[in-house]
This record gives sequence, C-alpha cells and structure tokens, in this order.
Amino acid sequence: MSYLGVGVSPGNVPVYHGTVMKVVDRRIRLVELVLRCVICGLGVLAAVLVGTDTQVREIFSIQKKAKFTDMKALVFLVVANGIAAAYSLVQGVRCTVAMLKGSVLFNKPLAWAIFSGDQMMAYLTVAAVAAAAQSAVFAKLGQPELQWLKICNMYGKFCNQVGEGIASALLVSISMVVLSCISAFSLFRLYGGSKAKNGARW
Repeated sequence: MSYLGVGVSPGNVPVYHGTVMKVVDRRIRLVELVLRCVICGLGVLAAVLVGTDTQVREIFSIQKKAKFTDMKALVFLVVANGIAAAYSLVQGVRCTVAMLKGSVLFNKPLAWAIFSGDQMMAYLTVAAVAAAAQSAVFAKLGQPELQWLKICNMYGKFCNQVGEGIASALLVSISMVVLSCISAFSLFRLYGGSKAKNGARW
C-alpha cells in the first residue's frame, strides 16, 4: 500500500521508495553542480586577477615593481584558488556524469572522499582569504607603531586589483563552505537510511 510515494510496511513503519531518493539526489546534484561551476570560474578569476597584478612606480629615481609574489599571503591566495578551481572542475565533471546516468550516491567510501575533499577545500580557501585580507588591511592602513607605510597610497592600481581578487576569493570560500554542508548532508543521510532500514526490520 502506498500514498504519495510513501509505502507502509507490515509493521506500520513508513518506508520511502527509491524514486523519492532519486528526486532529492537529483536536486542536490543540480545545486552542487552550480556551486562547483561558480567556484571553478571565480577561483580562476581570483587567481588571474592577483597573479597578473603588477605596478611600477619610480621612487627617488629608482623603479620599484609591485607584484603578488612580494606578499606570501597573496601567493597562498593564488595557489589556494587554483587548487580549488581544479578540484571543483573534477568534481563538476563527476556530478555531470552522475546526473546523465541518473545514478544515486549510495557508495559510502565515495561519499566520505567527497565530504573530506570539500572540507579540506573549504578550510583552505577560508584560510587563504583570511590571510590575504589581513595583509590587505596592513597595506591599506599601515601600522604606525611598527612604522609600516600605507603601501596602497603608492600602488593604488595594484591594491585595487588585489581587492577585486580577494572579493572573488571570498565568494569562492563562501560557496565552498555551503558545498561542504551539502556534501555532509549527502554523506550522513546514507547512515540515516541505514537506521531506518534497521528499524523497519524490528
């Protein structure tokens, strides 16, 4: 006996059919695919904006060139966003293939691998944005107590482009955090399903 896709077992325990799981999984995969595409695009954008940013100023007849390698936090930001973009591209292909096949994620080891990867990427991107943002604040405001100059007063174009890169990287990190929550849901619902099956047997 079933009603609205919900069957009733002999023990009067509600049992959801596989079609409901497939619908939920398809919607989750669609959101996941969109987020991975966003992360891939914005990650590349952030890496390009910061990695190609340079500005030359002449100070006391000496030419000084500002580039992202002068600040280790910006190097970390470029590398982290490059890794996140590549990772999201690979996972995006996996999502696309799974959606085309119409398969549902029931493989716990694969779910754990995706969850662990998303968690690492989330921590990596958040740490990179935090480090870059702190360095950007010092460059913008300086530190009078330590006699650190306001670098952005001399390299305005360089700082503006770095700011755009950090903004893109911030969106990447937020998307990655949301994505890690989705992968956590996809993983732990498998264990919830196992508990429901065990309860149905009793």
